[in-house]
Amino acid sequence: MHLIAEAILLSVRGHGEHGAVVRALTARAGVQPGYVRGGRSRALRPVLQPANLVRGEWRARTEEQLAALTVELVHSRAPLFAEPLAAAAIEWACALTATALPDGLPYPRLHAALSAVLGAVEAAPAARGWAAALARYELLMLAELGFGLDLERCVATGVDEDLAFVSPKSGGAVSRAAASGYETRLLPLPAFLREGGEADWPQLFDALRLTGHFLERDVLVGRGAEALAARQRLVERLKRAVA
Repeated sequence: MHLIAEAILLSVRGHGEHGAVVRALTARAGVQPGYVRGGRSRALRPVLQPANLVRGEWRARTEEQLAALTVELVHSRAPLFAEPLAAAAIEWACALTATALPDGLPYPRLHAALSAVLGAVEAAPAARGWAAALARYELLMLAELGFGLDLERCVATGVDEDLAFVSPKSGGAVSRAAASGYETRLLPLPAFLREGGEADWPQLFDALRLTGHFLERDVLVGRGAEALAARQRLVERLKRAVA
C-alpha cells in the first residue's frame, strides 16, 4: 500500500512514547489512518493539529497493516484554536468525521464540504458566519451515510409547500397543516436547510437540534461519546455567545 495525497487531519492520538496515530480525510481515498513516528515531538505537534491540511505519504506492506505516515504541512489552522467558538466548531466537525466515516471509502462531497466549513470558520471566526454551513454539513453527513432526511415533501400528505417540521421517527418533512395539534412532538424545520439563504439564531439552533437528533440516533449510537461531548460543548458555547 502506497498513497500520496493531500488530506485534512481529523484526529491525533498518542501511541507509545513518541509516536502518534493519525486519521486524515483525503478526497479520493477517504479516511486514511497512519502511524507518525515522532508525532508527539516538538517539531511535529504544530503540524499534527486537527483541521490542518497536510501532504501525507502512507506506506504499508499489506492493506491490513497500519501504514507508516509522513506528513508535510500545507496549510495550518492552528491559530483558530485561540478562539473558543472556532476551536469548538473545528473539534466537533473533525471528531464527527473521524468517528462516522469508515476507513478507505471515498466521500468526495464530504471532503469538499468539510473543507468549506473549515474555510468558513477561518474566514469568519464569529459563529454567525459558519453555523449554517456546519448544520448543512451535518445534514450532508446523514445523507452520505444512508440516513438522509426527506425534506422535499410532506410525509403525511405528499404536498411540497409550507414544510415546517420533521418527524423525529421517520426523518420525513411535515407540512404546517398536517402538523396541527402535534407540533410539540415534531422537530422544527428551518427554511434555510431547504431553500438556502441566511438564518437567524433561533433557526440555526433549530437546525442543530434537528441534525443532532438523527446523528445521535443513527450515526454515533454506541460509539460516539467523545464526539457528542464535543458537539455539546459547541452548542453550549454558541448559546452563551448569543445570550
